[in-house]
Amino acid sequence: MKKLLILFIITALSVAGCQKKLDIPNPNAPTIENFWQNSGDAVLGVNAVYSVLHRGAISRYMPMFLLARGDVGYSTSPFFELANALDKFNITDYNWFFTADVYQDNYQGIFRANQVIVNVPKINMDETMKQRVIAEAKFLRSLYYFHLAILYGNVPFLLEPSTAGALPPQATQAEVFAQIATDLNEAATVLPATYPASEVGRATKGAAYALLAKVYMQQKLWNEALTALQWLVEGEGRNVYSLMPSYRDNFLVTTENNRESVFEWQFEENTTETHDDDLQDPNQNYGSSLAQFVAPKPVGYQDIEARRWIVSVFHREKTTTGARDPRLEATFLYDSTDVRGPNFTQLYGQVWNNVGGLNKEGVFFRKFLNDHWKNNEGFRSKNNWRYIRYADVLLMYAEVLNEVGRTGDAYQYVDRVRQRAGLATLTAARPGLGKDAFRSQIEHERLTELTGEGWRWPDLVRFGYLSTNAPAVLVARDPSFANFQFPRDLFLPIPTRDVDINPNITQNPGF
Repeated sequence: MKKLLILFIITALSVAGCQKKLDIPNPNAPTIENFWQNSGDAVLGVNAVYSVLHRGAISRYMPMFLLARGDVGYSTSPFFELANALDKFNITDYNWFFTADVYQDNYQGIFRANQVIVNVPKINMDETMKQRVIAEAKFLRSLYYFHLAILYGNVPFLLEPSTAGALPPQATQAEVFAQIATDLNEAATVLPATYPASEVGRATKGAAYALLAKVYMQQKLWNEALTALQWLVEGEGRNVYSLMPSYRDNFLVTTENNRESVFEWQFEENTTETHDDDLQDPNQNYGSSLAQFVAPKPVGYQDIEARRWIVSVFHREKTTTGARDPRLEATFLYDSTDVRGPNFTQLYGQVWNNVGGLNKEGVFFRKFLNDHWKNNEGFRSKNNWRYIRYADVLLMYAEVLNEVGRTGDAYQYVDRVRQRAGLATLTAARPGLGKDAFRSQIEHERLTELTGEGWRWPDLVRFGYLSTNAPAVLVARDPSFANFQFPRDLFLPIPTRDVDINPNITQNPGF
């Protein structure tokens, strides 16, 4: 009996000891508490903030909204819910993954950025590198908040890493913009103007100033925007950036990260990975699947198309040699991408008129497709998204100069963009424009230069088209705008799942 009791006690102690050991954290497993130890961790941390740009909701769904919600794009997708939401202003399920995931993934980026901003200051490391990493995180937090403010308006506001059960307050769009401005002004004083080739794609001083200008311009804070843009156009930035000789070079995989690129989302083809997102997997997908969804059938899914009216805008002026505006064929795939017509236009290695299953009258956004180097698309496109180009900066600067009463000074910056396209200068073509006429001209210049790059929706808001129910001119261009209701359709709905669990969140008006 005694022997049995001793055996029982030994067994019990052994079990207890095993249970205790199971509760000991694995010192080799990274956690928030043990991760932020050195400069390598700091760099890995900020790299993870950039990595959110690879997630499907950011690299695919969000650009699709930005392409289709304006008057230059629309959707004929057989996915009924998709077509309704993208451009018909008809969203009934506020938890629908397209809208909810864009919202969620931008907050994923903010969460990761907040981790860097809070934890990196505690690391003992080179001070210059420390401040640069923090500035990169502030830029990226601003980028993700900018997306949320533009698409969702008043949103939950977090400047520290969120915790389970947290119920963050909701900030107005103006409050979000104000914090973005603070972050970007701080980041711009620290970020370098350029990086070595091994660090290409990181946020620069120019990227911070350009995004800052966009934030100010959406609020019509023209003098503040002017100050932000001056570094890029009249200061040190003019020695960093310039227009590429060929417009098409801005959208080819062989000429990425060129002198015109102010900020560019980096993608890479990874044929070993089957996922669309940056899931926890040894071989993450660092490509973009946008091209697969935008390319015309039968190559792609053709979920987004361009309105035909926009093609006519490019025909309003010929080049100084009497040729067609070369930006047209760089912007769209359609029956006359080749100026000689559909019997010469190539679509992924086939003649346009010979492609079976193709909508022969369709117009398709071309800029971030891969037809220039392969005859198919897929879910791992390595074609970078050129988020802000220097041509955009020059047109922004011209717009701001006009708004502060310096219209005469603004001409030269529009002239640079037009001359690259082979057009006559605006100085020669339309001298002496007044403020309102010049503003209308800027809208035209932005259409021909930037269509298909995701800026039309913010432009429509800034130019005053959406300050009430859509005007007749928008409905004529895009019949979907007959469904636009102000103020509801200025923004997407905040996911119901967030509204239900957080009493501090109020759903957007009209939803």
